[in-house]
Amino acid sequence: MKKRCLKVAFGMEDDEHLIDGHYGDSELFAIYEVCEDGSVKLLEKRPNKAKDFEEEHDEGHGDPRKFKAVVSQLLDVDVLAAFRMGPNFLRIRDKTNKVAFFTRTRELRLALQRLLENFDELWEQVQEKKKAIGKPMLEE
Repeated sequence: MKKRCLKVAFGMEDDEHLIDGHYGDSELFAIYEVCEDGSVKLLEKRPNKAKDFEEEHDEGHGDPRKFKAVVSQLLDVDVLAAFRMGPNFLRIRDKTNKVAFFTRTRELRLALQRLLENFDELWEQVQEKKKAIGKPMLEE
């Protein structure tokens, strides 16, 4: 039987710390493969091309266009992991096939551990999202 693995993007400030701001303002996304057997592998560090996106929203954050610019860089990922997310978090949760996971820590090492501790629940959420894939993604 093939082992279950999830592809996870952590919004990073540097190599060891998740960003303390909005996910879309991350310097880079650390893309990991996290498997049910506890194995964790860094696949790549992807620069965030949407970081300097000019937002034209009344409150300056939560611009739907920035949301699309961020998510479009992470189409191959199952889970978006963050210490904190801004207004676009609800859009990610409600309008994409991604599962959002709050790490409650900025330390990457601990964040990976929390992901493993919640693996079964996250796996189920990802499967539910994939089943609902008939719904349009990235809609307004």
